[in-house]
Amino acid sequence: MIEEPGQKLKRVRERLNLRYREVEEASAKIAERRGNDEFIVALSRLADIENKGTLPSLYRLYSLCAIYRLDISEVLSWYGISPDTIPADADVVEPERTHLIGFRPEEGTAQLPISLDPGLDLSRTAFLSRFIQQWGTVPFALLSNVDLRNYRYGVIGAEDWSMFPIIPPSSLVVVDDSKRKIASGGWSNEFERPIYFLEHREGYVCGWCSVTDGRLSVQPHPASNSDPQSYAYPNEIEVIGQVTRVALSLDSSRRRNRS
Repeated sequence: MIEEPGQKLKRVRERLNLRYREVEEASAKIAERRGNDEFIVALSRLADIENKGTLPSLYRLYSLCAIYRLDISEVLSWYGISPDTIPADADVVEPERTHLIGFRPEEGTAQLPISLDPGLDLSRTAFLSRFIQQWGTVPFALLSNVDLRNYRYGVIGAEDWSMFPIIPPSSLVVVDDSKRKIASGGWSNEFERPIYFLEHREGYVCGWCSVTDGRLSVQPHPASNSDPQSYAYPNEIEVIGQVTRVALSLDSSRRRNRS
């Protein structure tokens, strides 16, 4: 028989030898500390949560996790909610506008190849799927060669063709926010020229940049047929950082038709 979430919470409370009244009093202290009575878990409500399957509010769940010394992500999983799956479920909608990703990569896991065919020659183009021998779940914390913590991530909008074909719509971009100064030279071709991710009053934009007489110009790729944009700098636009890596979306069926 599957144990209900309320019964799990009850078992934890009993293991700590806490009475209903003690939980209520402890939650009242949390509510006072946080300045919000929603954190209070009344005696009758706690009984309903444990015995009748009543869903606790977010505030009450926070209090119970604090009082019982429980990880809130684990308790959410008891109710069938896994925070780790939020990024995966975000693909149900593809916003037209380019935007930053707010998901934090410090926790969670990723499905990655953990065993590759030793005959794979990385110096040559290859169909990688044929060389994967084993997949596995790897905690983000173990991805030491991918600095997830110190970078930011953006998604190029499904209708944003401004940097096509270098960065197609729906691409995932890694943004280094330590590189916010617009470079004025030092490149010999368009692939070496820095691409920046920027925020303005109406959203985000990605492109080549130049600053002249207090104005920042965002130049799209010539092949995109998009128009350059100009903003008063820094009043009208902020440089989030330089795009350092791009994960291309090659599934053309997921893109809207370009008009």
